Amino acid sequence: MPETRNYRSALAAVTTLFFIWGFLTSLNDILVPHLKAIFDLNYAEVMLIQFSFFSAYFIFSLPSGKLIDRIGYKRAMVVGLLTMGLGALLFVPAAAVPSFPLFLGALIILAAGITLLQVAANPYVTVLGPARTASSRLNLTQAFNSLGTTVAPYFGSLFILSAAPKTTEEVRRMSAQVLQMYRLHEASSVKVPYVGLSLALILLAVFIAAVNLPAIPEAARSPSSRTPGESVWKHRHLVLGAVAIFVYVGAEVAIGSFLVSYLGQPFIGGLSAKAAARLVSLYWGGAMIGRFIGSAVLQKVRTGTALAAAAIGACLLVLTSVATTGHVAMWSILLVGVCNSIMFPSIFALGVSGLGPLTGDGSGVLVMAIVGGAIIPEIQGAMADHIGIQHAFLLPAACYVYIFYYALKGSRPAVNVEA
Repeated sequence: MPETRNYRSALAAVTTLFFIWGFLTSLNDILVPHLKAIFDLNYAEVMLIQFSFFSAYFIFSLPSGKLIDRIGYKRAMVVGLLTMGLGALLFVPAAAVPSFPLFLGALIILAAGITLLQVAANPYVTVLGPARTASSRLNLTQAFNSLGTTVAPYFGSLFILSAAPKTTEEVRRMSAQVLQMYRLHEASSVKVPYVGLSLALILLAVFIAAVNLPAIPEAARSPSSRTPGESVWKHRHLVLGAVAIFVYVGAEVAIGSFLVSYLGQPFIGGLSAKAAARLVSLYWGGAMIGRFIGSAVLQKVRTGTALAAAAIGACLLVLTSVATTGHVAMWSILLVGVCNSIMFPSIFALGVSGLGPLTGDGSGVLVMAIVGGAIIPEIQGAMADHIGIQHAFLLPAACYVYIFYYALKGSRPAVNVEA
């Protein structure tokens, strides 16, 4: 019983990390329309926000794993939080110039810290209790991640999108001096929120440093416990799981990134940026509710079965939005969040299943695949510029088809994996 209580308190502490990185990730959905208006960017250009942010997962995942080898899970979480605090603070000079490339640089540093947290926290949660309920525990912690993603758009609508942005035509008619003053004024709205977030991250780092997180032998990334020549790349279900993470994160981020612009289209919702930003909270809120429900359901239903049902539901909802207009198109795309709910933790749990001492390395591979959030929104941005924002949503629909395949077939571990 003491051990169980210890695990519960540790799980509660780590869950706060899931909330904060969900909050910061979802806040990018508000930065997209805000910086698009300030710097007069097209869809492909403004998607460099998500490209820069999620590319950090690809660049920093493997180095994060090596850092965890050296300093352990707890210290890695503290370093990750402090790195995030630095990235948030760098929004101040980026807004003072203002400079779109500096904003992108700040986002990369912020995401580097989140990457370290992801590589440390996800496998830590999977071994923080019985193996049979690993997927359930991840869904529970990811539910608090979704709480962060739900709150962030509303927060951003209040503090970042506080004023109605100028139209593209109005911006282009401004003189160079007036344009610079406009950009300085609009960009300054990010300063206070991100300074506050930086201070919160530093305080959270102090809290994690002080709390007792038990050492879990199953989470240890010790080379001595491995068979010589054994490699994560020989595990087919892990490799296919990495592809599933790639397309899932890409689809989820692409939909979230385009929602404000999509809901503002006259044939969809005709909403202002501020009103649309508040509805984005419903998209992420659906994921939060679904994860709380999923945490209970996955203790009774096989993970692959639940994942397949969610994938086919998401695909049908996206196709409905593409094929319709008005409220049907608007609400069907917002409801995709409910289907997204169990996908990441379920794919993650299926991907690292049966890896034993390679679980930490497998986690690094799966977190690296989050780079899909950089690639797929960028492709969808280019599609939106050429075929229109509505038909560009066919790309996420295709992503969900692959996840359906992975849930039913690709996630099955090989009977015999050669060492």
